[in-house]
Amino acid sequence: MEVILLQDVEQVGLRGDVVNVARGYMRNFLQPRGLAQPATPALLAELEKREVQRARHEARDADQAQQIAQRIGATVLRFEVKSGPRGRLFGSVTPTNVVDELWAQEKIRIDRRKLDLPETIKRVGRYTIPVMVFEDVTAEIRAEVVPEGGELPSEDEVAAWEAEERAEAAEAAGETAEEESSELEAVLAEEDAARAEADAAEAAEAEEASEPDLSEAAPEEPLDQVDAAWAQHEETLAAGSEEPAESPAEGDDERV
Repeated sequence: MEVILLQDVEQVGLRGDVVNVARGYMRNFLQPRGLAQPATPALLAELEKREVQRARHEARDADQAQQIAQRIGATVLRFEVKSGPRGRLFGSVTPTNVVDELWAQEKIRIDRRKLDLPETIKRVGRYTIPVMVFEDVTAEIRAEVVPEGGELPSEDEVAAWEAEERAEAAEAAGETAEEESSELEAVLAEEDAARAEADAAEAAEAEEASEPDLSEAAPEEPLDQVDAAWAQHEETLAAGSEEPAESPAEGDDERV
């Protein structure tokens, strides 16, 4: 569905943009927070009228653009914002905030789409924002983002905060990499153990298959039967070693 943004929404658009979003996103996020409203024909006509009025305040030729650029170069915009540790903002300074402040302070109208601000400002500090005032005419908007009720930190302090955050991010990345490495080692060790178990099982099966099957062999004789057979054998040998006495032949006389 088509909606008109009432505020800048990151990755969606700037205030006043007409964008297409999912109905659920509009119903559950944008509309409850007052960030957008449905793009009705009446609202679209009103938006177009306002854009025409704003365009009248923008530079209409190169000479006028040069004058505006000089005024911009001599101006410093100041933003007091809520911030937390290391100057991180609770929110951000958007292109719409910059052009609104420039209009409020100097009555200079600049198309926010002509600001060279790839990302919204999310930390206190000093910023230089290039802007195209007219064709081949550029200027630099200087902005100071100051903690609410505080003072602007020095550039060295901001640099130190950024260095600390980079170091923490690198450390976190290193810990993540170490954890991933440990997990990988555990997985590999588990695979090695499973492979070793499978090899051992396969070797046991091969060894069992190579042994002769003695299940059908004749059962051994009981020990008492063996002893009895051996005793009978010895008796037979003993009986065979004794020769019978020779009897006298018929007709022979017995002499005394």
